[in-house]
Amino acid sequence: MSAVVSPKPITVPEFRAAKGRGPKLTVVTAYDYTSARLCDEAGVDALLVGDSLGMVIQGHPTSLPVTLEQMIYHTQCVMRGTRRALVIVDLPFLTYQVSPRQAVRNAGRLLKEGGAHAVKIEGGVRMQAAVRACVDAGIPVMGHIGLTPQAVHQLGGFKVQRDAENLLADAAAVEHAGAFAVVVESVPAELGAKITQEITIPTIGIGAGAGCDGQVLVFHDLLGLFPDFKPKFAKRYADLGTAVKTAVENYCREVREGSFPAAEHSFR
Repeated sequence: MSAVVSPKPITVPEFRAAKGRGPKLTVVTAYDYTSARLCDEAGVDALLVGDSLGMVIQGHPTSLPVTLEQMIYHTQCVMRGTRRALVIVDLPFLTYQVSPRQAVRNAGRLLKEGGAHAVKIEGGVRMQAAVRACVDAGIPVMGHIGLTPQAVHQLGGFKVQRDAENLLADAAAVEHAGAFAVVVESVPAELGAKITQEITIPTIGIGAGAGCDGQVLVFHDLLGLFPDFKPKFAKRYADLGTAVKTAVENYCREVREGSFPAAEHSFR
């Protein structure tokens, strides 16, 4: 049975087994109860509590300032709004890079304290030991290769990654370490398709073309709620930012002119 149509909570094995079976997997990045509940009820297969909240929620230029405690808090909020979707959480910067032991300890906190079902670790070959250590400890891991935002300074910015040899090696390393899926970010579409063909775990693309096994978009990008930056790969399915601004402007106008609250909004 495809994870997309399953009426019960989606498990890690079901998510992994969806590769090649169709329909493709759908993932949305969410950070709070309300967005999680809306996405879960809409039928997304997985919710990613991304450290991109550093930019979208906190207003930082990168995700680097986000702490583990903040990720635990947002995970708790998302879990309260989720009934069906698989919930995967980013391990933030410098919570797993020091050693595999550090990775296991902090990934375990996201499951134990946050309630997450799985974690996501950025990096391929260089993070293979950390992924393996978590998997050996019973912690499901989603990999992340291509543009890895936590390495933004090393990469020289948020740029498309084109080194096919290294990216294929990263994908293989993540798979061999035991990851159940891998995010492939900002690579040419042809390379995204080749990576998908070369490995046996699902690829979740974001700016990696239609050849991946699934796609992920940030909730705020999908709905047009984040005006600061619009990536090329982010399709806006609604322009709620404009609608929200108009609604608040109307509220301010009615309060100032005295037409709100009206009789129907008041108690007697």
